[in-house]
Amino acid sequence: MLYTEQTPNPESLKYVTNRMLFEGTADFQDKEQAEEWSPLAIDLFKNPYIKGVYICNNFVTITKEFNYNWEDIMLQLKNQLKEYLDSGHPIVNEGYTEAKLEWEKEKQEYDGDDVDIVVKIKDMLQTYVKPAVEMDGGNIEFKGFQDGVVTLVMQGACSGCPSSTVTLKAGIEGMLKRMVPEVKEVVAEMG
Repeated sequence: MLYTEQTPNPESLKYVTNRMLFEGTADFQDKEQAEEWSPLAIDLFKNPYIKGVYICNNFVTITKEFNYNWEDIMLQLKNQLKEYLDSGHPIVNEGYTEAKLEWEKEKQEYDGDDVDIVVKIKDMLQTYVKPAVEMDGGNIEFKGFQDGVVTLVMQGACSGCPSSTVTLKAGIEGMLKRMVPEVKEVVAEMG
């Protein structure tokens, strides 16, 4: 079974299946990123209109180039995805989750009071933010905390979504400021 769901981002569509595809999140913003880690994403990137492939749990969010219409490509993509999933080929290569953890460790090291603050921020994101944005076909990852500023990475449907700024400022920033007083601002980078 495979069906589509709209996302708040008009350039992204969520394809949902009734089986687990990948436990965790795998975000590929170009063919080069996909080549090492995701045979499924490589297959989808064969289409000239694919801009990004985000794989999480039982869904794949596909972001298209803005100069294509979903009406023209949605069914073709659904058939391609169904055929790929039915083939039994790997979705994401083994070792991706471990490699992703290593990349994240290399990026950030915290000490002193910042360690506790970062733990609180990550816990708030995991508990309150991620479940909501996953329903819309996206993801928000913690990237860093410095001088009161939290940097998040927008992935899947959240990347480039017109409403993501509102979600970020009104929702996430407001919540983090209330719950973690050391947070002064939340900014985003597109995944």
